[in-house]
Amino acid sequence: MNKTHHEGMEMLLHFFKLLDFELSLNEESGKEFPEIIVAPNYLIVADAVMLAQGWEVKIAAQNCSSENDGAFTGEISAAMLKSVKTDYVIVGHSERRTYFGETNLLVAKKIDRAFENNLSVICCVGETLQDRESEKQFPVITHQLEECLFHLRAEQMKNVVIAYEPVWAIGTGKNASPAQAQEMHGYIRSVISGKFGKKTAENISILYGGSCTPKNAKNIFAQKDVDGGLIGGASLNARDFLEIVKGIL
Repeated sequence: MNKTHHEGMEMLLHFFKLLDFELSLNEESGKEFPEIIVAPNYLIVADAVMLAQGWEVKIAAQNCSSENDGAFTGEISAAMLKSVKTDYVIVGHSERRTYFGETNLLVAKKIDRAFENNLSVICCVGETLQDRESEKQFPVITHQLEECLFHLRAEQMKNVVIAYEPVWAIGTGKNASPAQAQEMHGYIRSVISGKFGKKTAENISILYGGSCTPKNAKNIFAQKDVDGGLIGGASLNARDFLEIVKGIL
């Protein structure tokens, strides 16, 4: 819940101008630039879609309702998001789980609504500090994956991105090392492989969402099973966000 409409659009325009310059440099180097997805607040989504068309940047919503329509004051449906040509929706973010009590089963319903409206999904999973200290992180993550995603078909998994959020490392003063990120990303991929097969597991993108910054991005993204990042606070500054994007090159 950051940026007014004016502030958000101003920051996006600044980011796209920086990106345009970076892409021109990248063409000369021959490196392939990563896919970029921006998830602004609801007020900006429709205008962001229009603005992003010239840069091949995808737009995501930060959440959607588990219901199609009806008397659910204040909610935003997947159909509404698709009507303004949104590409992705984030579901199960740690803040939604923590502050709004969202469960795995609710997340699964949101994923179904998203797919019914041809939206791709970024599904967040992650363990708390208590889970980590009691060494329950792996069963906790397995349970989240099972309840959120295991009802899907392998074909549908092509439109799913998984974001791992080590909740214990966000705003706690504790840091997840690149090795810890790799350990959990590798584990998530193995769980997906066990349910949907090796090919699906190899092709699915698993993002790291634990306080990624311009300073640590390159080391984290260098890990074998880390395919990118779900960037929070650092994305509020256009230049910092671009530096993180460049960390995967």
